[in-house]
Amino acid sequence: MAITAFTATTALGAGLQAQHEALVQRRGGLRRNDLPGRPLECWIGRVEGVETVELPAALEGWQSRNHRLAWLGLQQDGFLEAAREAVARHGAARVAVVIGTSTSSIGETEEAYTRLEDGRFPADLTRLKVHCPDAASGFVGAATGAAGPTLTVATACSSSAKVFAHAARLMQAGLADAAIVGGVDTLCGSVLYGFNALQLVSAQPCRPFDAARDGLSLGEAAGFALLERQAEPARVRAWLSGYGESSDAYHMSSPHPEGLGARRAMQDALARAGLAPDDIGYLSLHGTATPANDSVEAAAVAALFPPTLHASSTKGWTGHTLGAAGIVESAFALLALEHGLLPGTLNSAVPDPVCGPQIRFDNARADIAHAMNNAFGFGGNNCSLVFSRP
Repeated sequence: MAITAFTATTALGAGLQAQHEALVQRRGGLRRNDLPGRPLECWIGRVEGVETVELPAALEGWQSRNHRLAWLGLQQDGFLEAAREAVARHGAARVAVVIGTSTSSIGETEEAYTRLEDGRFPADLTRLKVHCPDAASGFVGAATGAAGPTLTVATACSSSAKVFAHAARLMQAGLADAAIVGGVDTLCGSVLYGFNALQLVSAQPCRPFDAARDGLSLGEAAGFALLERQAEPARVRAWLSGYGESSDAYHMSSPHPEGLGARRAMQDALARAGLAPDDIGYLSLHGTATPANDSVEAAAVAALFPPTLHASSTKGWTGHTLGAAGIVESAFALLALEHGLLPGTLNSAVPDPVCGPQIRFDNARADIAHAMNNAFGFGGNNCSLVFSRP
């Protein structure tokens, strides 16, 4: 499938240029937690300006922090125009919308319950479609005019990686000619305190694959890509050449200790792309900086890939953006294809002994033809994607 447009907005800034410049400069976007009313000692990847984003009048009924971030993200890198042009080119009913999210607009639901009036939501929060788990995809469809199959994927941290696979299947089945895919998640109480209850949140900036890592840093982000079944060569930015999915079903929150699901997802993505492990020039790791996740992923990568692979986690730059992590880190892989910048792993200094030579802490430059992205979610919802340069 052709990727004809993509964008990402994170704590590093809005749009691809902000992401690329921060990666080059090794300038992270994490800050001490300053989310109003959520006094948890931790570092977060908060997007500047979300609170002041104004939705157009036609979308006012979708008002939420999550949708304001989605609207901010849609406006970057000419993506909204590209999406609307695809709708005009293919017809609204032939453009699918597949969006990943972990918590959708649950922040508004939290507020509504804290402000109940005689047991009912206050009038300003009685917007039922905002409180639905599938609100994000409905909002993106309304914003772009796409009216084809509309799906929301909620498989925790792999949500917005799996959207690529779902979109590819929709097009292969003849149900759509193009698809707007992506992910959006915003910080809220359920996110901060939920992960803290699992004892997964670090009190300092996260250090993926470091021997002394002690947990993740949470973030928020929005990212999107436009996939088309057929496109003129001049419009093709990259190809989605392979995807692999697996389900551990080993534990509600812990990965399989031998990384069986992670390895299966990577192997299936390579097989579907018709590539060997040594064809991959850059691997964007899931790399959350939690002790269990990083050890399992490092072992799976070491068992599958040659020592020459450059693999890294970018969560030290953005934080773990949950349901948006798959699309954001796919954007980083696509930037590696376009610019030859292979990010390292920010904040980390001493590699865990389980890490193979594939896992790099320093940035590098190389002209690569294929890049991969890993996204692994709670319950063993694993997804790996392979992108190729046109």
